[in-house]
Amino acid sequence: MRPTRAELEAARELLLPDVLAPGLRVVFCGINPSLYSAAVGHHFARPGNRFWPAVHASGFTPRLFSPSEDRGLLALGYGITNLCPRPTAQADELTREELLAGAAALERKLARLRPRFIAFLGLGAYRCAFKAAKAAIGPQPQMMGEARIWLLPNPSGLNAHYRPQALAEEFSRLRLAVESDFCATRRRRSP
Repeated sequence: MRPTRAELEAARELLLPDVLAPGLRVVFCGINPSLYSAAVGHHFARPGNRFWPAVHASGFTPRLFSPSEDRGLLALGYGITNLCPRPTAQADELTREELLAGAAALERKLARLRPRFIAFLGLGAYRCAFKAAKAAIGPQPQMMGEARIWLLPNPSGLNAHYRPQALAEEFSRLRLAVESDFCATRRRRSP
């Protein structure tokens, strides 16, 4: 059931819980929750958001998950968090200070949880939060603790720069890197 206008406005005061656990293969990091996602209590829930189709089309999930199944990613070794916790109608409502504070908080969180990869969904927010003006989509040379950093396009339906197929291809590049890392780690641990 879609939230009402009043429920969407009330969602500005809500916090959307992370979908996280220690030792995940990938943590997908959105910019911040939409009002819609905060109102319904699930990540990437706003109609038109292409996260779930891209995650499935790229092979991360065996079937198309609905936003209400976001916690099901944990069983597959994946999680979800946000750079900034404050829900907004649009990401451009966030201040530079919020992005910088979110980056510091995220680094502390990931130091405890130690995922293998952190995949940021949104180039502009990443560039601002981490002072990386030249960052581009794909793998990054720096790490965040022990996590490899990967930048993905923002899956919001408002991001018209990436069509669904191109979005799925970028997610697929990450999935192949994750699988390669997973296989290499298993080989190193084998006697």
